[in-house]
Amino acid sequence: MKTVLIIITALLLHGCLGMPQSVEPVSQFELDRYLGKWYEVARLDHSFEKGLTQVSAEYSLRDDGGVAVLNRGYSAEKEKWQEAEGKAYFVNNSDEGYLKVSFFGPFYGSYVVFDLDRDNYQYSFVSGPDTAYLWLLSRTPNVTPEVKARFINMSEARGFNSDDLIWVEQQ
Repeated sequence: MKTVLIIITALLLHGCLGMPQSVEPVSQFELDRYLGKWYEVARLDHSFEKGLTQVSAEYSLRDDGGVAVLNRGYSAEKEKWQEAEGKAYFVNNSDEGYLKVSFFGPFYGSYVVFDLDRDNYQYSFVSGPDTAYLWLLSRTPNVTPEVKARFINMSEARGFNSDDLIWVEQQ
């Protein structure tokens, strides 16, 4: 019985890891270049971001070798900023854009960078554990029409529903 409980607990703790079969994390990922502030340009909506505008994510190194995550967005309904602090760690290798991120204790979810501006790290396409989770991040509040088109095309080709994308208001 104890073994069964351990297995069930392990499955629950790692249940949100993985990625859609059609998604492959970028290789030759350079964390040092990825650190810093990113603006959320588009997303598939979820309860934890419902109604938020001016959303950003800031990544910095942790003392334990992981990544500190600070997500921030403005709720017009509540007339205040909301923040969530988390931590992330590489799932396989540090040169692969596949991390696990946690905002709630021992529970981790996937953070899969599946496309990236390799030259300047100016935009990033990110998936979660399945096709219900998708983000377009940028170093600037807006991206070019070419980056938007690339994001939509690559996302649709991987099974994401681009009709449900929310284009985040940034100021």
